[in-house]
Amino acid sequence: MLPLRYIPIWLTYFSLLLLVGSITHAADSPVRPNVLFIAVDDLNDWIGCLGGHPQSLTPNLDRFAASGVLFTNAHCPAPACNPSRTAIMTGRAPNRSGLYDNRQQMREVLPEEVILPQHFREHGYLAAGSGKLLHYFIDANSWDDYFPKPETENPFPETYYPKNRPVNLPRGGNWQYVETDWAALDVTDEEFGGDWSVSRWIGEQLSEKHEQPMFLACGLYRPHEPWFVPKKYYEPFPLESIQLPPGYKVDDLDDVPPAGVRAARNRYFAHIQEQGQWRQGIQGYLASIHFADAMLGRVLDALEAGPNADNTIVVLWSDHGWQLGEKEHWQKYTPWRAVTRVPLIVRVPKGLSSELPGGTQAGNVCEAPVNLLSLFPTLTELCDIPPNPNVDGPSLLPLLNNAESDWPHKSVTYLANPGTYAVSGNRYRYIHYSDGSEELYDIASDPYEWTNLASNPESKPTLAAFRESAPTEFAEFVTPSIESLTRLTWQPLGAEPAPPSKPDGNPFPVYFENGREEDVELFWMDRTGGTKSYGVIGAGKRQQQQTRPGAVWMIADAKSGKPLGYFLVQDRTARAIVPE
Repeated sequence: MLPLRYIPIWLTYFSLLLLVGSITHAADSPVRPNVLFIAVDDLNDWIGCLGGHPQSLTPNLDRFAASGVLFTNAHCPAPACNPSRTAIMTGRAPNRSGLYDNRQQMREVLPEEVILPQHFREHGYLAAGSGKLLHYFIDANSWDDYFPKPETENPFPETYYPKNRPVNLPRGGNWQYVETDWAALDVTDEEFGGDWSVSRWIGEQLSEKHEQPMFLACGLYRPHEPWFVPKKYYEPFPLESIQLPPGYKVDDLDDVPPAGVRAARNRYFAHIQEQGQWRQGIQGYLASIHFADAMLGRVLDALEAGPNADNTIVVLWSDHGWQLGEKEHWQKYTPWRAVTRVPLIVRVPKGLSSELPGGTQAGNVCEAPVNLLSLFPTLTELCDIPPNPNVDGPSLLPLLNNAESDWPHKSVTYLANPGTYAVSGNRYRYIHYSDGSEELYDIASDPYEWTNLASNPESKPTLAAFRESAPTEFAEFVTPSIESLTRLTWQPLGAEPAPPSKPDGNPFPVYFENGREEDVELFWMDRTGGTKSYGVIGAGKRQQQQTRPGAVWMIADAKSGKPLGYFLVQDRTARAIVPE
């Protein structure tokens, strides 16, 4: 190395300029913002600031909306948890990814896709989360920290549930989802656990100052079923005062095409009415929303009281809505606005993002048709990190800057059957079924979609415009692997024979697997308790069998004929493994 006296003066001067320049740049560079990413499960527009039901009590959602931008025409990518959450977390639309349905597995369909927290990790962020963010798994490799522990791949903290179930709604049969029930529980919030534990853990992270910028995701499970929450959240909703959904109308399916009628009539609503439980169900949903709102309040309070209040972007969304009798439907999975329209609120503090230096304007309301697919590109742009080139939605930044900005996009929601989708525009909504049938609604004059205008001659120009801008390419549905399916419970046989079948519902396959070293014979139990053989399954072999909810399948030793046990088919495709 040359002695200092031999270093040219120009080189010394140039080095000093570089040093001063780098110091100045570091001083002028804004600290990267934190992101608080809040998901609420199965929440429709029954919140105060969206006015979906006059009895909703959501003071914390409403105060948060008043502090940021409320999108009143936001829609989910799909009307079911798995495809919607996968689309949000990957930025990939269902028609591009091939993931359309709750039965599919994200990592089977998209084994290499980088999800939102991992993308932030790759660009200097600490990624932590708690609660349900993906569909009943955590994806441990995408996070730095998680509660419960990420290696469990179970996103749910311990939650208090009644021992004897169902509590209020009797099961109509094995076709019915076991969690469709409601009850006021005589427990405290802390004793209930669940979302209370999630809000506590998230609050602890928000109360600390972190060396790295933080992507913190909070998944609140309520108002997802079952609608079991502490009784104090039921008390503001006396049963005798419960109002029916404002969007309910008798004979509302009269102008809906057969494909829509099939989507609507899934037996739940008729069963709930037969049991005299409609108002009780509405009460349970309102109480569960009220509970979720209180847990959100704990999270917001922790943020505001901690050291991260001024440097945290906050986004709140729901994966899809819920119907409680509108169009004779109970649940999700449909193309109508009661399911596709979701709460979406974004708050960006002033001086935090170079792309939005003034932050969001408190109390701003945006009526443009937007989709939750836009969350991925919006957050990368706000946080000044490289975009994910695979995302399918436009950034919401123009609307965050000016809620009345020109927005040329429509919002598309994809249903489980490729080719069936709903398109939301500024004024109209268009529904297209895979068989070519259509619906069209003027939301400005018909917000509950009571009058289908698709056959109206005056609607031809509007229909033509929607058809022209509608999606045309649909990735094939990726069939779940047998290994990923739910397992039926093995019921060993003692002195009592296998019970008779009570088949009720649509058929689907079940895969019977012989885990024994000896051959077994498969028998269907008929309605009277008789048996019908469906063949021998060799040792270590598998047999696919079409069946229905409520069917009983008995297994016997093929050589001796001795009954060994049975399986009771539930409400979905499954594996039935005969143990050794």
